[in-house]
Amino acid sequence: MTAGLKTVVFLAFILAIGFLLVILSCALWSNWLPLVVAVTFLLAPVPNSICTRCAGADDFSTEYNSAYKDFGHFLTSMIVVSAFSLPLIMAHTGLIAPAACWMSMTGGALVYGTILVFSGVFAPTEDEY
Repeated sequence: MTAGLKTVVFLAFILAIGFLLVILSCALWSNWLPLVVAVTFLLAPVPNSICTRCAGADDFSTEYNSAYKDFGHFLTSMIVVSAFSLPLIMAHTGLIAPAACWMSMTGGALVYGTILVFSGVFAPTEDEY
């Protein structure tokens, strides 16, 4: 086992800091619109995980089919780009404060980065059954 308890504690700490930044970006300016960013960053890995399970050799062909995986990467990248651009657009139109925009984007990036690192470190290998 390469990842241990220290890795989990470190990732939980980074995730808590990310959520704290997003919630503070909402609470300090009494505007809860930046909370949408946390939701989009939490939903970003979902297409990737669903489409990765669909990819691979099937019953009819022994060749690996990566079209599903590529489509999952495409959907995930669309969600991540919109999660970064949404606070910028809201700050540009004056719906949220510019500081709330940057706090929300930083917190969302920490949340998404933690999800990516966790799924990369604790991904099941072919030897585990």
